[in-house]
Amino acid sequence: MTSDGKQRDRLSVVLSFRNEEQVIPELIRRLGEALAECDADYELIFVNDDSTDRSLEILRAQAAADSRVKVITMSRRFGISECLIAGIERARGDAVIYLDCDLQDPPELIPALVAEWRKGADVVYTVRTRRVDESRLKILITRLAYRLIASLSEVALPIEAGDFRLLSRRAANELLRLAEGDPYVRGLTIWIGFRQVAVPYERQPRFAGQGHFPILTSANPVKAFLAGVTAFSMVPLYLILILGLLGTALGALGLAASALAAVLGAAAGGTALAFFYLLLWATLMTALGIVGIYVSRIYRDVRGRPRYIVADTIGFE
Repeated sequence: MTSDGKQRDRLSVVLSFRNEEQVIPELIRRLGEALAECDADYELIFVNDDSTDRSLEILRAQAAADSRVKVITMSRRFGISECLIAGIERARGDAVIYLDCDLQDPPELIPALVAEWRKGADVVYTVRTRRVDESRLKILITRLAYRLIASLSEVALPIEAGDFRLLSRRAANELLRLAEGDPYVRGLTIWIGFRQVAVPYERQPRFAGQGHFPILTSANPVKAFLAGVTAFSMVPLYLILILGLLGTALGALGLAASALAAVLGAAAGGTALAFFYLLLWATLMTALGIVGIYVSRIYRDVRGRPRYIVADTIGFE
C-alpha cells in the first residue's frame, strides 16, 4: 500500500537469457536501482534458455538472498521468443517489462516506460535513435531488414523498435492468446493494438561477454527476419503470381521468336534457349522457396507441440 492508502503497482520484468554469467550481477543491481524509482513492487523473472555456464548458479544465490528474483529453466534450448512467452505467462505484475540481458538496453529507461503506462498506454516500445559502437555494416543490414519487414507488413511496424517493451496486463493477456508456433513478438505486440507509445533511447555496447547472435554468422537474425516477413505479409505470395506471369510472358515471347527465326531460316539460338530454361528454373525455385516458408509456419501451428518445456523453476509458488 502507498502512503495515501492506494494499492501499489506491481511490475514484472522478464529477461530471456543464455550464458550471461558475467552480466547477471550488474544487471540485477541496475534493475534494482531503476525499479526503486518506480515506487512499485516488482519481480525479476529470468528465463534460462539451457545455459551451460555459471548463470544458473549465480541466480540461485541471488534468489536465495532476494525473493523477488525468480528463475525458469528450459528443458533444452528453445529460443528467445519462446523463453519470453514462458516468462510472461508466469508474470503476475500489473505491467510486464521485457528486455535483453546484455545491458545494451539500459534498465535506467524503465521509469520512463512505467510513466507512460501510468498515463494510460498499454504498449510502450522503445525506438533506437543510435547504436553505440556497432559496425556500420551491421547497422546498415539491420536497418534494411527493419525497413523491408515494415514495408511488406500488413500492420504498421515501427522502424528500429527492438525487444525492450512494457505491456499492460490486458496487453500481455492478449499476447498470450496468440498461439503461433514461431512467434514474432516484436510484431505481435503491435498487432494487438490498444494505445501504444514510443520512447527513444541510445542502444549501448554489450556490458561483458560475447554476443550470441552475430548478424553475419548466426541463423537467429535470419530466422527473425523470415518470421517478421511471413507473420505479417502476404506480399511474397503475390510475388509468386507476378513472377509466374512474367515467366509465362517471357516463355511465350521466346517461343514466338524461335518460330519466327525458323520461318526466316535463321538459327534458333541455343544460348538464348539455355537462358530461357534457366530463368524458368529460377522462377520455379523462388516460388517454391517462398511457399515453403509459409507452409512451414502452417506446419508449426497445426502440429500441436508446446512452444517450450520447463525443466525447473525457482521462486514460484
